[in-house]
Amino acid sequence: MVNLTEHVEINPKILLGKPIIRGTRIPVELIVKLIAQGWKNEEIIKEYPALKEEDIRAALLYAEKVLEEEEIFSLV
Repeated sequence: MVNLTEHVEINPKILLGKPIIRGTRIPVELIVKLIAQGWKNEEIIKEYPALKEEDIRAALLYAEKVLEEEEIFSLV
């Protein structure tokens, strides 16, 4: 199991506090977008060599946790 705090960091001094992969300026959002566009993990790592497989899994886990906590309110 991937430990989120080892891979994802939120620092207000980096990218205005957007979640990033620890030790980089690569936002979690970018990784999720690339995967949604059909990129394979190997392609992402080739384009961003600072990333590891665990970083990609952590980015997806972070997105899952954010969506899990989302609250939906009916406007009707």
